[in-house]
Amino acid sequence: MTDALQVELVAADRVVWSGGATMVIARTVDGDVGILRGHAPVLSALTEAVVEITPEEGTEVIATVDGGFLSVANDRVSILSEHVLLAHEIDLSQAEVELEEARRLLGTNNDAEKRIRRAEARIRAVEKAS
Repeated sequence: MTDALQVELVAADRVVWSGGATMVIARTVDGDVGILRGHAPVLSALTEAVVEITPEEGTEVIATVDGGFLSVANDRVSILSEHVLLAHEIDLSQAEVELEEARRLLGTNNDAEKRIRRAEARIRAVEKAS
């Protein structure tokens, strides 16, 4: 076994990324959390945000999650979300349109704030990856 975290980034319909990593950064409902080897066990709800994974080898993995859960135990990190997009899978133009539409709905639609967080996370992911 390597000295890396064993990370799985999983959507409802696929394993998005799996492998060894030196660090994971995610946003829980309580705030941002950085995970390194030896981290205390954690089980937390995620919010719509960017997830950053620093793999042992290769380029940083940038993705967005639409909520979900983060589990950390014994140097294993599981990130589970119904929808996960890697930065290169995101259409920036579409995310910008979705952000504007959601902003127009503020105050009239209960999902507007969630839609804003989702669109902003997708835009940030593309920006971080470029």
